[in-house]
Amino acid sequence: MTKDILHILAEQMNHFSKGQRRIAAYILENYDKAAFMTASKLGKLVGVSESTVVRFASELGYEGYPSMQRALQEIIRGRLTSTQRIQAAGDHLSGDVLGAVLQSDMEKLREVVAKADRQEFSRVVDRIQNARHVYILGARSSTFVAGYLNFYLHLLLENVTLVQTTAAGEIFEQLFRIGTEDVLIAISFPRYSSVTVNTVKFAKERGAAIVAITDNELSPVYQMSDAALLTPCEMISFVDSMVAPLSLINALVVALAIRQGKDAAATFSELERIWNEYGVFGKVDDA
Repeated sequence: MTKDILHILAEQMNHFSKGQRRIAAYILENYDKAAFMTASKLGKLVGVSESTVVRFASELGYEGYPSMQRALQEIIRGRLTSTQRIQAAGDHLSGDVLGAVLQSDMEKLREVVAKADRQEFSRVVDRIQNARHVYILGARSSTFVAGYLNFYLHLLLENVTLVQTTAAGEIFEQLFRIGTEDVLIAISFPRYSSVTVNTVKFAKERGAAIVAITDNELSPVYQMSDAALLTPCEMISFVDSMVAPLSLINALVVALAIRQGKDAAATFSELERIWNEYGVFGKVDDA
């Protein structure tokens, strides 16, 4: 299992230079504050130059200081309460909140475009397309992402079930018949829900293939998955921004529709006929 940055710092502390040890010690004790500090501010606090902080991040294996910051922010999302997250992000979001939030979402979308594994994406489409039955699971804030995916998959596939997570006992009743020919799509982001983790364990024990939609390789559902799509879920104060996960799901649905070709076209042609016949959508008068 991949180790997080705090484990790496603790293990390598004796191998760092004097200045690097000061940086590492501060981060280990104040990772919630360091996650939102510039390299310059962190350097001033511990008594080293900004360039030393930047080189330190690179020597740890990160592409740069911003990459190390994101690793710290991921830890915050998994460990801090909502109240602590508000406090930690306070300085970061002061001023132009609208601009800061929208800019953050755009950066995450660019990250997905740059880093998404196209071959893994294709394998996930294959698994879903060939499954006997597709189950979709998402708890807490991921519930709405799961519902969005369920809405569109229901239009494309015959056997799709959105697993309701409001009552733990009922989850296993809904998955009672899941088996080796089925796929469970598990959507999970920090703070990782124990309901999701336990449900994935159950489905895996029954032989189902697990497709994880999650944020990184440290995610519990990633560790149990047969295939996975990784996308950042940005922490914005106490809110989890689902912009990047939803965009990835859009791509997944479109890819499935393209794979179906004429079948998808026929499905939507019939749906349009039904919608028109029963007046599902209101008519827009020409100007």
